[in-house]
Amino acid sequence: MDAPATTPFSTLIRTASHEQHTQAENSSFMSDMLGGRLGVDAYRRYTEQLWFVYRALEGGPSAAALAADPVAGPFIRPELARTAELERDLTHLGGPGWRTALRPLPATEAYAARVAECARDWPAGYVAHHYTRYLGDLSGGQIIRGTAEKTWGFTRKGDGVRFYVFEAIGNPAAFKREYRELLDALPVDDLEKQRVIDECKRAFALNTAVFQELGREFPLSA
Repeated sequence: MDAPATTPFSTLIRTASHEQHTQAENSSFMSDMLGGRLGVDAYRRYTEQLWFVYRALEGGPSAAALAADPVAGPFIRPELARTAELERDLTHLGGPGWRTALRPLPATEAYAARVAECARDWPAGYVAHHYTRYLGDLSGGQIIRGTAEKTWGFTRKGDGVRFYVFEAIGNPAAFKREYRELLDALPVDDLEKQRVIDECKRAFALNTAVFQELGREFPLSA
């Protein structure tokens, strides 16, 4: 008798975090922004918050160690790096002095701190945050790009939306397939995989908290 098929880890992590993912996508701030009911100042504020999160993901003293780590290392791909593109967008949105007024929301501080903690102390937990961010950018992030171009008149795939443009990834669908294969081959035991799933849920919850604070700063339009 054949052994029962094992559910791929990429499927487990997607289905287990579906509820949290849906909550993040359906937040009032994101719904209002995607509906074109917010001004470009709300989009700029959102982009500023992303900068703090991606600086934690891609920078700091843990970056070199993570690249050499057997668990996290395979996921760290230069074609995914977003910090420089975010800075280009923020220069377009706020001018050359954009850093002077930059401030994280409390929820953003908590989110970036958790990412930095995982990057420093727990490579498999870092993978959970890496997965929720970058696969989201390659998927739903493209909807945000399209809305921004249409609503605020950015040049298609130009300054203001470069964060969402992965110029070095010619075939996003194939790239996402390869990424999921890396998740399926994650070299950790089942107990650690469950911890990664739990951290993925936490990542979505942290992201949702940022949306909630942005929603209070930019209330829903009538």
